[in-house]
Amino acid sequence: MKRFSGVIGALVLAVGLATGVRADSAADCFSEDLDRRIEGCTALIEQGDQNAADLSYAYAMRALAYSLKGRYETAIRDYDVAISMKPDFAVALNNRAWALFRWGKASEGLPDIERSLELSPTSAHSLDTRAHIKQALGDPKAALRDYDRAMWYGGARMIKLYQCGLTEQKLYTGEIDGTWRPEVTKALEQCVLDKACDPLPADEQCRAATS
Repeated sequence: MKRFSGVIGALVLAVGLATGVRADSAADCFSEDLDRRIEGCTALIEQGDQNAADLSYAYAMRALAYSLKGRYETAIRDYDVAISMKPDFAVALNNRAWALFRWGKASEGLPDIERSLELSPTSAHSLDTRAHIKQALGDPKAALRDYDRAMWYGGARMIKLYQCGLTEQKLYTGEIDGTWRPEVTKALEQCVLDKACDPLPADEQCRAATS
């Protein structure tokens, strides 16, 4: 559930203003079911009766669904459209950077994540994305700095995510309780030295416990 909150908040507003078939499509467009979300967002896009801001959210949510399904190239095309309609869309910029990172094109995501952080400098999600990109590009000091800042601004939930992920990496053996302790940063210090180490958890149960 890592990249949802900013886009969903905007779409809830769009749903509140929608009526009839459009309301159903808008509801589907932020469904937890990824296929249903793609269908709902596509219906909104094809209706074409929204303003540019609303339409950009539909493209961004469909892009997120494609990204979560591992269809990064398709996701990026939708993010391109969303951002062209709303250039200051910090969440979409972050999410496009994340999709590029996941697609193995970390360096191409740098301009997006830097712009996202200019627009939203205290976003824990964007700081986490930049940390992942910096780690992938072989800059462990910058990565560690951003992971630390992500914990600072993200609070207990982000700390717990890292505790969970670092436990999976066998780098952390402490409590998974969302409380920062030196052992968390020590584990991150080890993790950033390995480009393949991800401090975010892969285990869905672990993710669910932090939601």
